[in-house]
Amino acid sequence: MGRRPVTVRLARWSAEHPWRAIALWAVFVAVCFVGGNAAGLNEATNGDQAIGEAGRASLIVDAGDFADPAVDNVLITSTGGALDQAAAKAAADDAAARLRTVAGVAGVGQPVTARDGSALLLPITMSGDPETASERVQPLRDATAAVQAAHPELRVEQVGGPSIGQALDDTLGKDFKRAELLSLPVTLAILIIAFGALIAASVPVLLALSSVAAAMGLSTLASHLVPATDTTAPVILLIGMAVGVDYSLFYIRREREERAKGRSGLDAVEIAAETSGHAVVVSGFAVIISMAGLLLAGDVVFSSLAIGSILVVAVAVTGSLTVLPALLARLGRWVDRPRVPLLWRLTAPRTGRHGEPRAPRLWPAVLRPALRAPVATLVISVGLLLALAAPALGMKLKFPGMEDLPRTTPAMQAYDRLTAAFPSAGTNHVVAVRAPADQADRVHAALTDLSARAAGDPLFAPAEADGPKIEVSADRRVTVLDVPTPYASRDDRSVQSLEKLRGDLVPAELRGIPGIEYAVGGGVADSEDYAQHVRDKLPLVMGFVLVLTFLVMAFTFRSVVIAASSIALNLLSAGAAYGLLVLVFQGEWAQGLLGFTSMGAIVSWLPLFLFVVLFGLSMDYHVFVVSRIREGVRSGLANRDAVSYGITSSAGVVTSAAIVMVGVFSIFATLSTIDMKQLGIGLAAAILLDATIIRGVVLPALMTMLGDANWWAPRFLRPRPPAAPADPPAPAPELVPVP
Repeated sequence: MGRRPVTVRLARWSAEHPWRAIALWAVFVAVCFVGGNAAGLNEATNGDQAIGEAGRASLIVDAGDFADPAVDNVLITSTGGALDQAAAKAAADDAAARLRTVAGVAGVGQPVTARDGSALLLPITMSGDPETASERVQPLRDATAAVQAAHPELRVEQVGGPSIGQALDDTLGKDFKRAELLSLPVTLAILIIAFGALIAASVPVLLALSSVAAAMGLSTLASHLVPATDTTAPVILLIGMAVGVDYSLFYIRREREERAKGRSGLDAVEIAAETSGHAVVVSGFAVIISMAGLLLAGDVVFSSLAIGSILVVAVAVTGSLTVLPALLARLGRWVDRPRVPLLWRLTAPRTGRHGEPRAPRLWPAVLRPALRAPVATLVISVGLLLALAAPALGMKLKFPGMEDLPRTTPAMQAYDRLTAAFPSAGTNHVVAVRAPADQADRVHAALTDLSARAAGDPLFAPAEADGPKIEVSADRRVTVLDVPTPYASRDDRSVQSLEKLRGDLVPAELRGIPGIEYAVGGGVADSEDYAQHVRDKLPLVMGFVLVLTFLVMAFTFRSVVIAASSIALNLLSAGAAYGLLVLVFQGEWAQGLLGFTSMGAIVSWLPLFLFVVLFGLSMDYHVFVVSRIREGVRSGLANRDAVSYGITSSAGVVTSAAIVMVGVFSIFATLSTIDMKQLGIGLAAAILLDATIIRGVVLPALMTMLGDANWWAPRFLRPRPPAAPADPPAPAPELVPVP
């Protein structure tokens, strides 16, 4: 008898030494978490995140070492009708006097009147670290509130970067706290429904949470090699909960199924390790390969997401192969306690006359068209999915701007009034120039001319009374000009103004200055350059993921047909998800339903990230289902009967796992920001499509149509003849009557 697979040997050792395995896992998680916290987090800098010409502009500005204190403003407007200038001036003087006495205020500027006289703006310079200004702005807001109380005939409000930052931190902080509080009970409730027993439902959550904790610590250590970003921790939580629960679910359901056949606890664990454990390893490799593709993007944000995701998946796979068998062996039949009476009767493992798992009646009905008329079913289902994917061809990519933030806070409402009265306070292009110090005067004159030319163009905002905003570094080597446009950052006219600056105005004014280096940046440039970066890198990442996934699937299933069909089905699923995103978010019909304002585009980073996540997570279901179909084929079932057996015997666990993911991802769709809404809807819809139409209709129709060709492979890849199984599955007609 050959050497047992490593998954079985690990599971057997853990099951025979449960307390040792559990203790080792607890120590591993604790060491990772504590060690990571002790090492500290290395966060990405602006230089790490520089992309395209906008990134070069940012680096030039940083080289100037400008004093860049946090600036907030007091905005004074009328509550109705024309603004009383005398009353506004009195309110501004009152505000200036109060704010000069507030701790944290470095200076109060002179009030500036809007060109149309509709507003008065009082700039306030804050002391201290600009990065923490939003945490220290509340005393200024309190002083402004006192001015408002003293001048009720006017609207007096605080607006600016620190004020908006504080308001958004409050709003988004509440959003994420609500999402975190909801995700755990939602996951637990779905698992209780899936298992009908409290302990069985708690084990996957426990494994997932411990995997996330360990991966958080490891990712903190890894940040000293690849700097981390703000999105790393939330993605580790998202991916970790998804795969941790899935892997445990696959394993526990198979172990319970084998115990229902009369196996002993140790035998049931071994069989689960040999079947579901093997599927967990393969799907884990598939997810890791997908996430590793992000490293090819050459972007610190994607690289940090890749490292965090790879670590949490690797930890979750390790836990599924070690501590999970130990827990199941130690709990024994207690894993099915305490039972929820009605749910237990509905979800308890049931077997047919020959010991095969019996599927719910729904799945035989769903499968019938695919098994009886596979070609017609395949053509219709694929046609529908391609129709859903078609809108993706018109996908537009943009970063969300200030106009896409939720308008539920007074700070954002004040921002709208500020940009209406002072267009230059809204969207700005940044012209950054580096040149020898002896050319500083010539650069300044050229930028002054550039500002004057731009001010006469309707694509740009009119010139302000105090002249162009030009800053020169202390060493006179770096000069920066702000060029405002009156349009929102995602407005096409803002993009046109950027193109005009880059293609005409800036080169025309600066060309010919010796030793000069220049770049145009700002919010619009960041969005356009990053979108182009994603378009350039997406084919490379997709190619890497597709090729390596093909090789893994071909080696695992010893079939190039299975590998090719796996790739095709996952591409179909991802395409349908893209199309759905475009339908929902680039139009306006779903705004009221989902509570968002359409930005007419998809968030720039989402397509690349969504592709690798969906491709990886979809493999969880695919590997598990195809593994069960292969079990049927190896036991001697005809192809169509094996397909029926594989789909029906895995239907319960795949459905449960998909419902968990859809439930958790849907919570993200309730958050306030447009990027989180798009991420939540995209992931939830894709997983739902994948677990239902792809795995329940397209896959069985395709494999039924292909017949024995499913398992074709070149001679060098063909497997050795398998040993006869100890307990072959019963013929498929017991599960799904097929004429």
